[in-house]
This record gives sequence, C-alpha cells and structure tokens, in this order.
Amino acid sequence: MQQSLGSHYLKDTFVQFRNLKTLADKALAQVADSDLFAILDPESNSIAIIMKHLAGNMLSRWTEFLTSDGEKPDRNRDSEFEIMAGQTRTMLLVRWESAWQCLFDAIGQLSEEDLSKQVLIRGHEHSVIEAINRQLTHYACHVGQIIFLAKHLRSRDWQSLSIPRGKSSQFNAALSGTQEHEEKG
Repeated sequence: MQQSLGSHYLKDTFVQFRNLKTLADKALAQVADSDLFAILDPESNSIAIIMKHLAGNMLSRWTEFLTSDGEKPDRNRDSEFEIMAGQTRTMLLVRWESAWQCLFDAIGQLSEEDLSKQVLIRGHEHSVIEAINRQLTHYACHVGQIIFLAKHLRSRDWQSLSIPRGKSSQFNAALSGTQEHEEKG
C-alpha cells in the first residue's frame, strides 16, 4: 500500500531530526568536558552555549506544539547564551536529552491531518509544515556549528562523522560492492 505524502513527510521529518541528533551526539562524544565551554573569540558561542540554545528552543517550540505559541512566556532566550558557574556536561546533557525527547514526542503525536493546521511562533501564524521546516533548518545550522567546533577542538584526533577525507573512492567502491551483493543475494 502506498504511503500518503503527509504520512511520508512526518516519518521523514522524524528521521531527519533523529539524524541531526545522532550527528551532534557523535561530535559531543569526541569533545573533552573542558572543550564544551571553549570559546574561539568574543563573538563566538561555545558548544555548551549552542546546546543550551537548542535545548531552550526545542522545549519552547515543541511543548504543546499545536495548542500554544512556540515562544513560551517563561523562556529566557538571552540566558541560553550564558554559561553559569558550575554548569557541567552532565547538566547540559540532561537538558539536551529532555529537549530532544520533547521534540520527538511532539512529532510522533502529529497526524497527517495536523499538517494543515496553523501554529503560532512569536504571535505569527505558520502552517505546521512551515513550523517544522523552520525548526529543522534552524537545528541543522546549529548542529553544523557543533560539529565544526568539535572538529576544530579535536584537530588531528577527530573521527569523521561521514566519509573521511581522501576516502571517497573506497567508500563508493564498498557501497557498490554492498549493492551488488544485495542484488545477487
């Protein structure tokens, strides 16, 4: 039976958000605790700040996604860009995991019919699809920043999250071999 476009969109959205989280988690796993808080220059954000911002955004946007404004009145966005004394990796990760779970729960509860609804973000109407796409692109930008910073901080010790530099031919050959095996098997 063919999947409807709306159903396909919701499933793919879930997969794309999950992929972003996986990439971020793999980058975070390579960074020392102290490096989470490293700032490259006064105008830059540390990985910890980006994590705080993403978590704050997710909890605000995805809590009561269909029924309340995505910018919750108790959100203090400016504080997301400050590291308080005593903040630790563990504290960041607890909020990080909670925020992602909030997102996954909200997406998982959406139905195809919900896609035609309107939601508010900062008092402005967005279709559910627009709101989801807005967050997907926002999170992708910040996950890219986390990966860039982690890679910079790990330098030569960085373990690639995709095809390692200079290994495209080997990757493609291995992929072709897998595909040939699947086709024959």
